[in-house]
Amino acid sequence: VQLAFCCRLSFVILQLFAIFAFATCGGYTGQLRVSVDCMEKASSNLSIGIDFGYPFRLHQVSFEAPACEATRRERVFLIGDYSSSAEFFVTIAVFAFLYSLVATVVYVFFLNKYREISRAPLIDFTVTVVFSFMWLVSSSAWAKALSDVKLATDPDEVQLLIPACKIQTNKCGSVHGARWSGVNTSVAFGFLNFVLWAGNIWFVFKETGWHKAVPFYPVNGTSASSTRAIRRR
Repeated sequence: VQLAFCCRLSFVILQLFAIFAFATCGGYTGQLRVSVDCMEKASSNLSIGIDFGYPFRLHQVSFEAPACEATRRERVFLIGDYSSSAEFFVTIAVFAFLYSLVATVVYVFFLNKYREISRAPLIDFTVTVVFSFMWLVSSSAWAKALSDVKLATDPDEVQLLIPACKIQTNKCGSVHGARWSGVNTSVAFGFLNFVLWAGNIWFVFKETGWHKAVPFYPVNGTSASSTRAIRRR
């Protein structure tokens, strides 16, 4: 009973942390601002806002910057596509949430049937191991991608993409960068999910036949009949 309760509680916790992981990553939007101070002041724009967010296809994010030639504007695109790592991370989080939700329902309402089917605990154990590994892989990939996103959206790097900023008579600067506190927590939740799923392997393993069918071996050459006699005493 205690084991079943631990499994129920652990799967509920897994649901919550999976929600935190995909919500902090999939719901992220950020903005940075740069300034272009042209030699002709009338052409300047001292606050150019650039919005971006999940799934971080930065090469599709564009903004208009002054060309410092009368009122002409140029459309500039950011560089990079980090959607594969971000979407992979969110996909693992969503499927982990759904599986833990189903597992919770099974442990609460169908525990007896679950134990009657010999393959069910083995399948549960295998899926738990797979999700543990996938959390590690997806979190590592997303951590690397997020680092690249931060570099690609750094205002100092974005300035280099603006043609007018390459002219020495014009002055370009950073107004402010994007805020990363929210999306940083998604990486933390990702690795925390890995730890939780890896720890849950033990509880699921104890439901399998591998744990229950541990043979007893006689010690120091004692015969099986002698061992049984000792047990009866």
